[in-house]
Parts: sequence; structure tokens; C-alpha cells
Amino acid sequence: MRMDLSSLITAFTFVLLSEIGDKTQMAVIMLSSRSSPRSVLIGSMLAFFIVDGVSALIGKEALSRLPQGLIDLACGLLFLTIGILSILREEAPLSLNELKASTFKAFSMVALMELGDKTQFASVALAAGSSSPWLALAGIMLAFSLITCIGVALGSRLLRLLPRRQLGLLTSVLCVAFGLLFVYRASNCWAP
Repeated sequence: MRMDLSSLITAFTFVLLSEIGDKTQMAVIMLSSRSSPRSVLIGSMLAFFIVDGVSALIGKEALSRLPQGLIDLACGLLFLTIGILSILREEAPLSLNELKASTFKAFSMVALMELGDKTQFASVALAAGSSSPWLALAGIMLAFSLITCIGVALGSRLLRLLPRRQLGLLTSVLCVAFGLLFVYRASNCWAP
């Protein structure tokens, strides 16, 4: 019996190419430049699996009920909170509680950013249009694994290239900028 891998290859290729330079990948890079790479990887992959994986299996109908403005507002507020708290926080070695917190931070940021994202809807379409939704899901998750590992590696390398204080300030300012962008986008959703 021959297995048709076209669903896996199509899903992998589409998601990988879609995520290069995407806001989610930028968030992973920023988070891993300030937090434990392992906690960012775990939190991000859990979020991808829950948001995109479950979306692929549940379908577009359930997701279309969430208003985009609300999703953008939640993303914006999360980015603003993380950015501002990071600017105010003094750097210290990470404790076990901080590692758990950074895993949760990565999970919540990536999950919120993926809600309503093009790859979330693409995951639904790829799985629905596939002869094997499980192979499509495997391709989707393999692509997210690869792109997330690349983002974590880039972020942790930045930590070695730039002084910790400058890098922390840069990533905090970027978080605030992303937050303002999302809040602005949310306000446009509700504008008459």
C-alpha cells in the first residue's frame, strides 16, 4: 500500500513560506532573545498546535465567530504589557518560576497572534481540502516546528551579539510598537 504524501508536502511548504518574516516569527525571535529558548520553543509549539492544529481539525465555522477587532485588541494589549513591563524590569538570572512564566508568555503571545492569522485559516483549508487531513496536520506542525526553531536560534544568537541591556530595550520597544499597531488595527475594525 502506497501512501500519498502530497497533503503533507503541500501543507509543509505553504505554512513554512507563509511564516517566514510573519509577525509570529518576529515575536518568537524577540521572546527568545530575552527568555529561555527552551521555554519559548515549548510555549510557541503548544500554541501552534492548539490554535492551528485544532483549527485544522475543527474547521473554519467555529473560528469565524471571533471578531478580528477583539483578537487585534487582545494582541495589542498583550504586546504593550510585555513591552512596558520588560522596560521597567531589571535583568536578573531566570528562576524556575520565571521559566514557567516565560513559557506561558510565549504560549499566550503566539496563540493570540495566530488567532485569525492567515496560517490559521490556511490550516483549516489545507486540512479540509486534503485527502488526508492528518497528513496535512503533520505537514503544518512540521513547518511550524522548523520555523520556530529557526526563530528561537536567531533570537538566542542576538543575545550573544548585543549587550543584554541594549537588546532588552530594543525588544521591549518593538513589543510596544507591535502593541500600538495592533490596538490601532483593532480601532479601525470598530470605526464607522
